[in-house]
Formats: sequence, structure tokens, C-alpha cells
Amino acid sequence: MEELNGVTGVAEHIGNLGFMVVTAAFFLVLSALMMIACFKWFKNIINNMLDSNQNMISDLLEETKSQNSMLADLSEALKPETQLRIKHTSNAFFDLAVEKVCHLIHQVKTENHIADKEATRQKIRTMLLNLHDDRKSKFDTYTYRGRRLSSYVNPEWVDWVQSVFEQEVYRDPENDNLAHTNVETVYGKIKLDLYHRMNEL
Repeated sequence: MEELNGVTGVAEHIGNLGFMVVTAAFFLVLSALMMIACFKWFKNIINNMLDSNQNMISDLLEETKSQNSMLADLSEALKPETQLRIKHTSNAFFDLAVEKVCHLIHQVKTENHIADKEATRQKIRTMLLNLHDDRKSKFDTYTYRGRRLSSYVNPEWVDWVQSVFEQEVYRDPENDNLAHTNVETVYGKIKLDLYHRMNEL
């Protein structure tokens, strides 16, 4: 009987220890799963924070570049040297245009059959468009407020000059001094229009 009690006691101890081992193993596995879940959760939180910071820094960088570009345009426009340089250069182009247009008026009067008004008008238009496009292409080499100077050119200028051109071609009696004054006046108006457009756009 004593042996039976001893065997029963040993079996009971093994049963208790086995249950403890199974319970301990279960808690170890549960703890490991909890730790993995916590690590993944923290990893997701950190990754989301890093992504959010990266997006915010990227947006901030874009905004800074945009503001720097705007400030560069403003600072360039505020420099008196830039405006002075553009005014001197454009004045030279417009003064040259006055002389060219006066020469063309004289040329059309003497070399062409001006009785055909429609053909004369077409020829005048072509010559003035050539002058306008040539000047515009030369303005492309200058920038003002981050834009090419040619973007401030008004296509209506050709119509203004054509009106004076035709008036002087058909003026009777011929008066070269008056023609020069009228052409100079219309180019003065064009200069002012250019300066207004530069400061408004």
C-alpha cells in the first residue's frame, strides 16, 4: 500500500508539474505573441510618423522654392538697375523702329503704286509685322519678373503704327517732318504701354 501511495504521489507530482509546464508554455507563447504585436504596432506608429514628417518636409520644401522664386522676381523688379537697363534697351529698339518706319513710308510712296489701296495696305501690314516680330525676338533675351520681355509685347502695336503709316503714305502734300513726328508719337505711346504692362502683369 505504501508503494501504491508512493506511485500515486509521484503521478500526482508529475501531473501538477505537467500542468504547470503547459501553463508556463502557454503564457510564454502568449507573451511572445503580445511582444510581436506590440513591436509591429510601434513599428507602424513610427513608420507613419516618418512618412508624415517626410510629406510635411516635402510640402515645406516646395512652398519654400515657390516663395524663393516669387521673391527673386520681386527683387529683380524692384532693382532700379533692371528697370533702367530694360528701358534703355527698349528705347533703343523703338528709336530704331521710328527711323525704319519713316524710311519705309518714303520707300512705299516712291517705289509702289499706292493707288491700289488694298495691296498697299497688305504690303504695309507685312512690313510692320516683320519689324514687330524682329523686335519681339530680340526682347526674348531679356527677362523681367521671371518672364521674357517679349511676353509684355502688345500685338495691337502693329495696328497703331499701321494707322499712322497709311495716313502718312496718302498725305498730300508730302511732309517728312510731320511724318517723323507722328511716327515718333505713336512709338512714344507704345513705350508707355510696354512700361504699364511690365508693372501691371
